[in-house]
Amino acid sequence: MTAAAGIIDAHHHVWDLSVRDQDWITGPELAPIRRDFTLDDLAPDARAAGVGATVLVQTVTVAEETPEFLALAERSDLVAAVVGWTDLTRPDVADTLAALRQLPGGRHLVGIRHQVQGEPDPEWLLRPDVSRGLTAVAAAGLVYDLVVLPHQLPAGVKAAAGHPELTFVLDHVGKPPVASGELEPWSSHVRALAELPNTLCKLSGLVTEADRATWTVDALRPYADTVLDAFGPGRVMFGSDWPVCTLAASYGQVVDTARELLGGPDEEVFAGTARRVYLSRVGAGNSRT
Repeated sequence: MTAAAGIIDAHHHVWDLSVRDQDWITGPELAPIRRDFTLDDLAPDARAAGVGATVLVQTVTVAEETPEFLALAERSDLVAAVVGWTDLTRPDVADTLAALRQLPGGRHLVGIRHQVQGEPDPEWLLRPDVSRGLTAVAAAGLVYDLVVLPHQLPAGVKAAAGHPELTFVLDHVGKPPVASGELEPWSSHVRALAELPNTLCKLSGLVTEADRATWTVDALRPYADTVLDAFGPGRVMFGSDWPVCTLAASYGQVVDTARELLGGPDEEVFAGTARRVYLSRVGAGNSRT
């Protein structure tokens, strides 16, 4: 990949605690990120790392956040696309998605995500009301970002199999137990998901699943190798997970680590996949790729 092509960071966040609390940032372990993180904070590090475009991803299950992110994307020369949130269980979810598209910056909406990782029911994705919501996401031509813990992956596999018309993107490689070094049953679940043609994976979030003080590239490699083998580079995309990643590494370190894990600047992982899956949907209405 040439420097001119630019990296696409397929996963980052921003938040302003004066606008809205991030109630998940609790305890001493997360204290370093209990402050504001803005695009002005991100932009210098992203540009220095060769990033030309990003995908801004939801952080909280609050309806007001997505319109704010869409407006932010409309004003930004860095954020190209937004993965937002809406309540999938509401019967009017299709109308809500259509309304989001009509807002300032609505053309940047490319996907929907819900913090399934926080749901106590490991089969939340298989609930009839959630399934109806996923059908609406597919009908709107949007992607569904899948953020789950390893024990929730089997339900993710069933949901993706049950909605072949919907593109599922696994965030943070399914949050494997990097700190313990265990691969199973995470690896088997990820491979089962990858067998479905409507699934992809983000190479993101590994540094914060490892021991944050002592992680090494070698500790991350078995997990990166698993997803690259299972999905192939054409179905994997790079994401920084900034600013959460700063608990363990700087933005530049995350980019350099991905390069090392990939054995070089892989164009598909660093740009091609995200361009096809996310950026191609910007302003596309109900079209799908």
